[in-house]
Amino acid sequence: MSELTGKKLTLIPLVLMIFTSVFGFTNIPRSFYLMGYSAIPWYVLSACTFFIPFAYMMAEYGAAFKKEKGGIYSWMEKSVGAKYAFVGTFMWYASYVVWMVNISSSIWIPFSNFLFGSDMTSTWTIFGLKATQTLGLLGIMWILSVTFIATKGLDKITKFTSIGGTAVALLNIVLLLGAITVFIANGGQFAEAVNADAFTNSPSPKYQSSISILSFLVFALFAYGGIEAVGGLVDETEHPEKNFPKGIIFSAGIIVIGYSVGIFLCGIFSNWNEVLSSKDVHMGNVAYILMKNLGYQLGHSMGFDNGISLSLGMWMARLVGFSMFLALTGAFFTLCYAPLKQIIEGTPTKLWPGKMGEATNGMPINAMWIQCYMIIAFILLITFGGEGASKFFNKLILMTNVAMTLPYMFLSGAFAPFKKKTQIDKPFEVFKTYNSALIASVVVTLTVGFANIFTIIEPAINGDVESTIWCIVGPLFFSILALIMYSRYEKREVLEETISLKQ
Repeated sequence: MSELTGKKLTLIPLVLMIFTSVFGFTNIPRSFYLMGYSAIPWYVLSACTFFIPFAYMMAEYGAAFKKEKGGIYSWMEKSVGAKYAFVGTFMWYASYVVWMVNISSSIWIPFSNFLFGSDMTSTWTIFGLKATQTLGLLGIMWILSVTFIATKGLDKITKFTSIGGTAVALLNIVLLLGAITVFIANGGQFAEAVNADAFTNSPSPKYQSSISILSFLVFALFAYGGIEAVGGLVDETEHPEKNFPKGIIFSAGIIVIGYSVGIFLCGIFSNWNEVLSSKDVHMGNVAYILMKNLGYQLGHSMGFDNGISLSLGMWMARLVGFSMFLALTGAFFTLCYAPLKQIIEGTPTKLWPGKMGEATNGMPINAMWIQCYMIIAFILLITFGGEGASKFFNKLILMTNVAMTLPYMFLSGAFAPFKKKTQIDKPFEVFKTYNSALIASVVVTLTVGFANIFTIIEPAINGDVESTIWCIVGPLFFSILALIMYSRYEKREVLEETISLKQ
C-alpha cells in the first residue's frame, strides 16, 4: 500500500496511506441515501468543527512525538497521564473491534454483488438457518481465516492492503468518470433536481425531524474517522517533523473535497424517489444499488436499448462489488493488526493478562487470537437477536459510529494540556497560542459529544429502545473493561513495589 525509502515513508506514500485509511467510498452513497444533497452542508460543518481542527491536532501531536512507537497512547500519556491514555486508547481500539464485527457480516454484500450482480444475501441459508444467522457464521469463518493469515507476518498483510488500496482508487474513478459521462450525454441534466431546498432538506421521510437530522452528524463524523490511526507511522516517516504534518493537512483537504463532490455526483444519475425510496434499500446495500443505477443510466444516456443498459448495470454492480470486497479485505487486514499492535506496543507489558502483551517476531500473535475470539462472541450475540437484515446492518453501523467517534473526545481533550506543557518540543504548530488550542479542543470535543448524544437518543424517541441500548453497550463495555484492567495493573505494581522494599 505504500512505498518505503530506507524503511522510511516519504510524503506521497504517507498521503496515500492516510487517504485510504480515512476515505470510505460507501460513505458517499450512504450519505446521499440518508440526506440527498443536504448531506453536503453537514459534511462541510463536520469538517469545520471536527475534521480540520482535529487533523491539525494530530499533525502537532505527531511532529512533537516523532520518535514514539506507541502512537496515540504515547501522545495522551505524555500530555495528561497514563490512566487517561489507556482508557482513551482502549476505547479507540474497541471501536475497531466493533468495526470488524460489522464488516465480518456486511462484507458478503459486495461479494454477492460480484458473483450475482445484485445483493442476494437475504436469500442465503446454511443448515436451515435464517439469512442473518448465515451471514453471522460466514463472518466467523472470515475472521478466523484473516487472523490465521495475518499472524504469519507483516508481509502477508501488506500484500492484501496494497490490493485494497488500488481497489479504493478504482471505485472513485468509476464514480467520477461515469457521472460526468452521464451528465454530458444527458445535455447537462440532473436526475435529482438542484435547488436551494435540496441542500437544506432531506428527501428521506425518516430524516425530517430536527433530532434525526442532527443525528446524521455522526455519520459525517464517521466518514472522517481514522486519521488518528496513522499515529503509529510517525516514527516510520522520513523527516517526520515536516512530512507528517504536511501529509495529514494535504490529505485532509483532498478528503473534505472528495466527499462533497462524490455526494453531488450521485444526484447526476440517480433520482432519490425513483431509486432509493424502496423498502428493500438499506444502509448495507445502497452503494451497490446506486452504482448499478449508474451503469444503467450510462447505457441509457449513450443510446443503448433497455436490455443492454440493464446488462451494463449488472456488470457495474459486479465491478463495484469486486472492488469493494478487495477494499474491505485490505482494510480488514490492516485494522485487525495495526490498532492492536499500537496499543500493545505503547502500553506497559504487565498491564495485559497472561501472555497477551508478548510479541513473536514483532507480531502480537496471542493478542490477535484473543481479539478474534472476542469478535466471534459479538457476532454470535448480535446475529441471533432475531431481527431482519435491514435492522441488523443498521444496528451494527450505529454501534460502529458511536464506538469509533467517542475516542476522539479523549484525543481532543488532551490537546489543551499538551499545548500547556512547554517542556514538550513542538516543531510544528498551527495553534500558536494556548487560547486558540483550548477553543479548538472545546469545539471538537463538544461536536463529537453532541453527535453521539443525538445518535443514541434518536432511536428511543421513535420507540426503538433496543437500538439505543446497542449504541451504548459497545463503548460502555470496553470502557469498564479498560478501567478494570488498569486498576489490576496499578494494584500489581504497588504490590511488587512493596515486596521489593521489604526485601
